[in-house]
Amino acid sequence: MPKQIALITGIAGQDGSYLSELLLKQGYEVHGIVRRVSIEDSDHKLGRLSMFRDQLHLHTASLESYASIHQAVEKVRPTECYHLAAQSFVSYSFDDEFSTLNTNINGTHYLLAALKSAVPGCRVYFAGSSEMFGKVDEIPQTESTRFRPRSIYGISKVAGFELTRNYREAYGIHASTGILFNHESPRRGYEFVTRKISRGAARIAAGLQKDLKLGNLDAKRDWGHAREYVEAMWLMLQQPQPEDYVIATGETHTVREFCAAAFAWVGLDYRDHVITDQILFRPSEVNVLVGDASKARRQLGWQPKTHFHQLVREMVEADCQAAGSTSKLVPELGVGIV
Repeated sequence: MPKQIALITGIAGQDGSYLSELLLKQGYEVHGIVRRVSIEDSDHKLGRLSMFRDQLHLHTASLESYASIHQAVEKVRPTECYHLAAQSFVSYSFDDEFSTLNTNINGTHYLLAALKSAVPGCRVYFAGSSEMFGKVDEIPQTESTRFRPRSIYGISKVAGFELTRNYREAYGIHASTGILFNHESPRRGYEFVTRKISRGAARIAAGLQKDLKLGNLDAKRDWGHAREYVEAMWLMLQQPQPEDYVIATGETHTVREFCAAAFAWVGLDYRDHVITDQILFRPSEVNVLVGDASKARRQLGWQPKTHFHQLVREMVEADCQAAGSTSKLVPELGVGIV
């Protein structure tokens, strides 16, 4: 059997790093597309890949340049391509709508067009998002739930979803979209609310800061572990026919619950340290996102394994190690912390 060759956009991010590890263990030759600035500042920009960096093949290209994307695809000639790269911080998409749309929509189109031209037999994964559902019509959300995005980021992901489906239906490309609900880990970027909370709790426990400013504490999300969600990505491309799948835990928790759990793991009460800041609220909020992953369980054999409190613990523990406050961790959570 010919060796599998994977190309990952966004390889330096949370999902890209976990996916790289998974594919390397599966015996793949793994290539990644990164920006030139990442190569120039590899210690910082490629930190998540440091443990296996020497096993990867990295190529510089920009999602805003079709020529550079096509050149990378032509050089690698992948058998599988995972398109994870995007401007993915939802709050920032309100501040810079134009670059979010340009990067997320044109970048997806450029990659699909390059693959169709150079390696039409390549199997393609597109990273969709629960933000595509937005102001939801039904709870929980499934693959057939109507999209009503409430952010430029969500709009850009709907466009990418439709582009991917069009290439599948019009050109016969094996292209699937994973509609992934929120997935976190110790590798999550500092700008995302879950990492702000876990890092804030750890730093407050270590005496490095006094309080933590957050936005809407009552927003509800479906949080899973990124390490498990990348397994679903891989499973989608192993199927005989391309399809779209919701990947989620089916459980909701509020931002307030995440705070309560994170601070409880270091023996603190979040109410003594968390400050609500109206500036951090979104212009248009998405209040309840929760997915029904029945199709993924049925067809992919995939299901989440990490419980909410285990996920929070893992994130807080990693941030405690970075802050030098590991001794503050409690062995288990008490009853009624939320």
